[in-house]
Amino acid sequence: METIVIGNRTLAYRSYGRHVAPGRPPLVLVHGAGGNHLVWPPQVRYLEHTAVYALDLPGHGESPPPGCATVAAYSEIVRDFVDALELPWFVLAGHSLGGAIALDFALAYAYRLAGIVLIGAGARMKVSPTFLEGTLTDFANATAQMVEYSYHTTTSEAEKQRYLRALRENDPETLYGDFLAAANFDVRDRVESLQIPTLILCGRHDRMTPPTLSEMLHARIAGSRLHLIEDAGHNVLLEQPATVATYLGCFLDELTTPDVP
Repeated sequence: METIVIGNRTLAYRSYGRHVAPGRPPLVLVHGAGGNHLVWPPQVRYLEHTAVYALDLPGHGESPPPGCATVAAYSEIVRDFVDALELPWFVLAGHSLGGAIALDFALAYAYRLAGIVLIGAGARMKVSPTFLEGTLTDFANATAQMVEYSYHTTTSEAEKQRYLRALRENDPETLYGDFLAAANFDVRDRVESLQIPTLILCGRHDRMTPPTLSEMLHARIAGSRLHLIEDAGHNVLLEQPATVATYLGCFLDELTTPDVP
């Protein structure tokens, strides 16, 4: 892992990309609650002709705690991260809580963005008490239920068990902070002000952030594009990685402006 020290925080991340196309904006990836950079499948992390930066948020993966308890605080972490990398212009992609972070960042720093990608996200994200309080009172059950609600019925048991092990590597306090941040997030009255290219992806069978939330985003963000992906639930990027990577690649192709000799 690569690391950057920002103030009193150390942020871990991975960078990817060879033979980057001229004029192609970098892609910054932000995972969701209880995740880390490996939530993003290889097809996305190694996206062709693209410089990709996959961050571990504080308290997640290789980034030491503490985590944050508001989306705005995580958004400022992302700002500090891209400032440290000296990225003046980029595409920000977020999954679930990461999508909320991307929305918050876009509302504050739209001038920094070539575009945003929102995967399994919403302008408001309700959180079940099973997940919120349960992370502190019954961590084993809360994480098991989170796995159950994150996948479509066609997902293999092996993949579910892999995800469960990854979730249980989290400190319960950090996961609680993630869910608290999501529960208090609500920008429904502001998303219509966004005027940047926006790609919205959602699993057709998402039970955590149902497609209606993505459809609402699409209706309120002018010029946005929405794709509901078949045979996938909330963890659509793990269930249908090639499809997600294809949509991301096409979106970045449209934002690439080769240098004029």
